[in-house]
Order: sequence, then structure tokens, then C-alpha cells
Amino acid sequence: MAETWTADIWFDPSCPLSRVTARWLAEAARVRPIAVRRHVMSLTILNEHRDDDPEGDPEGYLLIPARICAAVRSRYGSDALGRFHDALWSGEEHGEQDWIGALEDALTAAGLPAELAEAGTADAHDAELRASHEAGVALVPGDVGTPIIAAAGPDGRRTAFFGPVITEAPTGEQAGRLWDGLLLVAGTPGFRELKGPAD
Repeated sequence: MAETWTADIWFDPSCPLSRVTARWLAEAARVRPIAVRRHVMSLTILNEHRDDDPEGDPEGYLLIPARICAAVRSRYGSDALGRFHDALWSGEEHGEQDWIGALEDALTAAGLPAELAEAGTADAHDAELRASHEAGVALVPGDVGTPIIAAAGPDGRRTAFFGPVITEAPTGEQAGRLWDGLLLVAGTPGFRELKGPAD
């Protein structure tokens, strides 16, 4: 039996491409021996020292779901965070919404207390959010975004990378092959970056 890898993924819950990556990673874990651990990061924190606003979020709304994710992760753990992340985007897959749905509804759908939505407009979990964010960003040098994945093999050696940024989540063995390929490429000594065409 193959030995298990651990995949830590950091994501901003408001990023649709991170959602696709999270969906792919969950699928890869079905066909490869991968234990997935989920963590939150924040594009708001990532860009807070910039003069421009690449996310176009002057009101700071993107911080709200990130704060809720930090509260969920802190109180209920990684699996609960995964369920909440899934629930945030469940309607999007069926064309029922343009972005994330009602936060209270997503919490309820994830089997979590709806009142956790209040964490989004408070700073009670900001220290945890910032610590989680910094832990992920510190793993990959240079200019990164969301998501970040760190894969640790049975020998404990860790390979971290930004991405993969994908627009469709492969399924079945194709998801597993993407995982295999990423480990091969990102684990190559001296590897720094790979980009594909924008389509």
C-alpha cells in the first residue's frame, strides 16, 4: 500500500480559481494517498501594503469570508473549513449565483452554527487569520497569490508552490496525474515557476 502524503492548502475563500484548485485536490485525494489539510489566507492581507487595489475591493468585503474561515478553522478544524468552502460555492456550479452565496446559508449547509457569520465583521479572529496567511506565504518565495499548496511526503520532506491555477478541476485518474506531475516539477531542485497560456 502506498504511503500517505499530506497536502496543506491555503486559500482565500473569495477566489473562484482557488475553489477550482480545492475541488481538484479533494478529487486527487480520492485516487492518491493524500491527507488534505485546509488553511485560510487573505488577498486583503496580501495586498495591504500596495498602493493600488488589484482585487477592486475598496470596502474590504473580501476580508469578511476570510475572517469567517479563520473562525471555522479555529473552532471546528480543517474538515469543517473544507465543508464551508464547498458550501460557499455550491450554487456557482449550477449557475445559481455570480459569486459566493449567503454566508449564513453556507455555514448551515456545512453543518456549522449560522451565528459564526458574525465573525466576518469582527476582529476576534484576525490574529489567527494573519498567522495562517503568513505561514502559507512564507513557504513560497517571491510574488504569490492564492492558493498555496505544501506537499509533505512519507519522508517528511516538504515541497511548496503557488497554484496550480486551473479553470477546470480534473477528475479521477486525471486528477491524480496532475498531482503526480506537480510533485515531480515542484520537487525538482532549483525549480521556481511555470506558467501556461492565458485562455
